[in-house]
Amino acid sequence: MQLWAGLGNPGAKYALHRHNVGFMVIDTVAEVYSFGPVQKKFSGWFQEGRIADQRILLLKPATFMNESGRSVAEALRFYKLEPDALCVFHDELDLAPAKVKVKQGGGTAGHNGLRSIDQYLEREFRRVRIGIGHPGSKDRVTGHVLGNYTKAEMDPLAEMLGAIAAEATWLAKGEDARFMNDVALRLAEA
Repeated sequence: MQLWAGLGNPGAKYALHRHNVGFMVIDTVAEVYSFGPVQKKFSGWFQEGRIADQRILLLKPATFMNESGRSVAEALRFYKLEPDALCVFHDELDLAPAKVKVKQGGGTAGHNGLRSIDQYLEREFRRVRIGIGHPGSKDRVTGHVLGNYTKAEMDPLAEMLGAIAAEATWLAKGEDARFMNDVALRLAEA
């Protein structure tokens, strides 16, 4: 059993923010794999389903980003899962838009959602880093991260979300390199 948590901020006004791409991934995976109904659990929105032969629990913390760790830790405790069963989907400034990289453990790189999870867990959980690109200067970072995807970015965003969902079987099986490779191939063909 694995817990896949997508990071974002709750509420309609944040729905298309780059910071909410983790929520978007969870919604896409749930739809593509026909996960069960959304339940309010663990201070978040929770769904259960299967990908390949793996039982996958999906979680979108209903807390704000800087409190995501509380929600994630509640779910892990309830299911008696260790941090190595956790996979967190989050936005990443240091990757070009629509680039997807999987990383085991590591620092928070200033990401408030990851920092919150680190407060509750050891760092050895898996992260799917989803590139949103850097705006160029530090003083523009907050506006970029908390800004909506532009109209020109919507088609590449949809293609990336579709590629992540289509290749999620490899992620569920723990074949991170194959997942990253196949997502990149799908996006190169798009």
